[in-house]
Amino acid sequence: MKLTAKGRYAVMAVADMAAQGPHARSSLAEISQRQGISLSFLEQLFGKLRRAGIVESHRGATGGYVLAGSAAELTLEKIIFAVDEDIKAHGCSPEAKLSCTGSSDKCLTHNLWGALEDHIEQFLASITVQDVVDGRFPVPEMEAAE
Repeated sequence: MKLTAKGRYAVMAVADMAAQGPHARSSLAEISQRQGISLSFLEQLFGKLRRAGIVESHRGATGGYVLAGSAAELTLEKIIFAVDEDIKAHGCSPEAKLSCTGSSDKCLTHNLWGALEDHIEQFLASITVQDVVDGRFPVPEMEAAE
């Protein structure tokens, strides 16, 4: 399973904006330079982020983008879904007539992959952009025991 560049770069760019401070305006050129993300790619992402209400754009000499809300309330899940990123571990899709095995039967591990997708979505929903900026992440139980 792999999160594509769309999701990763959208989170990086929004976290970069939040790190500049509340209500700070950032141009896409500034974000591109700080994060090493292509300007044209950022333009595509920010169109989707703006339509989803995650960022607001301001024109003019002091223009740029600002977060539409609080970084402490904005989850990674919202950002990733805003850029049309799906969390998918299944080899099949609910719309497909054939399952991951190529037949009409579900594969033996079908429910496992569904549970993994649910777990990842819950994880992303539990982390805010402010958590990323502050470096606060849930510690897996195995690491916490060490």
